[in-house]
Amino acid sequence: MTERHQQFSRLAVWLLCAPLLLAAPASAQSLRLPNQISPLRAAPSAPVTADFIVALVNSEPVTNNDVRQRLRRVEQQMGQQGMTIPPREQLAQQVLEQLLTERALLQHASDTGIRADDATLLRAEQSVAAQNQLELEEFRRRLVAEGIDINRFRSDLRNQILLQRLQERETEARVQISESDIDDYLRQQQRNADPANLLLNLGHVLLLVPEGAPAAEVDAQRARAELVASRARAGTDFAALAAEFSAAAERVNGGALGLRPANRLPELFVNATQALPVNAIAGPLRSEAGFHVLKVLEKRQAGLPAATVVQTRARHILLRPGPQLTEAAAVERLNRYREQIASGQESFEALARAHSQDGSAREGGTLGWASPGQFVPEFEEAMNRLRPGELSEPLVSRFGVHLIRVDERREAPVSQREQRDQVRAVLRERKARDALEALASEVRNRAFVENREPPRP
Repeated sequence: MTERHQQFSRLAVWLLCAPLLLAAPASAQSLRLPNQISPLRAAPSAPVTADFIVALVNSEPVTNNDVRQRLRRVEQQMGQQGMTIPPREQLAQQVLEQLLTERALLQHASDTGIRADDATLLRAEQSVAAQNQLELEEFRRRLVAEGIDINRFRSDLRNQILLQRLQERETEARVQISESDIDDYLRQQQRNADPANLLLNLGHVLLLVPEGAPAAEVDAQRARAELVASRARAGTDFAALAAEFSAAAERVNGGALGLRPANRLPELFVNATQALPVNAIAGPLRSEAGFHVLKVLEKRQAGLPAATVVQTRARHILLRPGPQLTEAAAVERLNRYREQIASGQESFEALARAHSQDGSAREGGTLGWASPGQFVPEFEEAMNRLRPGELSEPLVSRFGVHLIRVDERREAPVSQREQRDQVRAVLRERKARDALEALASEVRNRAFVENREPPRP
């Protein structure tokens, strides 16, 4: 493997694996399909400058503006999460390598018959809009207002779909996990338990401080960060604080960064939280991006399945748009139901039995106790932001439009079978990533790449 390819592999988490989401098997229940396109965090368009071709991939050009657009997005994401950003010229070369490999993979997908039709693209757009708590037309208007080109956004989203489908097809047959694989893994992890193998899920609130901000603005953001930390320590819901104050992308997930190895988190975050217990608050912490307040949401050793899991018992009312009911009309109708429930005119259960277009209607919309990962992401993220007793706004998912109420949460022990399923998922993800890297390397090495000029970021 060349040095350039090695550089590409080191940035796989940030640059390649963002659009290539690992597939997960669908379960039988209609809502419980965990495989889904994630929200695409597009950076505003860079100022228009004279463009030029920096490289050709099988005669298809990659331009300097392509590199600049992706570079801005990567820098934005890294800055929001407090990561150290490499020198711009170095990062531009790494981004170019990603674009070359991505372009080769897209050509391979097209050559082998993988397609994403307009209906699929529309559903993906609706999902991204829903995860940003907006209707589709409002989401599109917001993109334009923020200087994001809609055609480019749609093209990027279509490419995500194509790459995900390519990954699913190419890796599914190669990734098989046996019971003996699980036994071997558990034995090895028990032998090699290492305190350094720490997994952390942190809640994150970012108070952004622009580069070169005057001292008064810095002091004002520091005061806001101290207020957030104080309210969090006093017991205010951290997800609500993230929604109100945070400038980071994960605010739509209640500020949760997700469970990940400590070495994939900023050193600043790890140093501040590794000795803290679950639910403890750290900060404010200062970085180049601004001030950070953190909450330890989950903490355990890598490789070993969790002993407990937080489960949620929720209900929903589902309306499915069609020829007789537009999506906008479904949203409006659920808003009326929401007002009736809030005012005490109707009960959630009665409205669900009368109107929900889902098998749960007979039981008043109940979905039973659900562990993390059982619902599609856009539904689960909205559900996770609710406190027990709260009603959601109407939520658009791939299945229709939902009104959600969380009834209760509990911490439940994980059965031996569930622990083995967790290990199976870990091994599957590991093998799928290996298979994906092998596919990317194979396709990239087969492609004819002609480098023209170095990018000028």
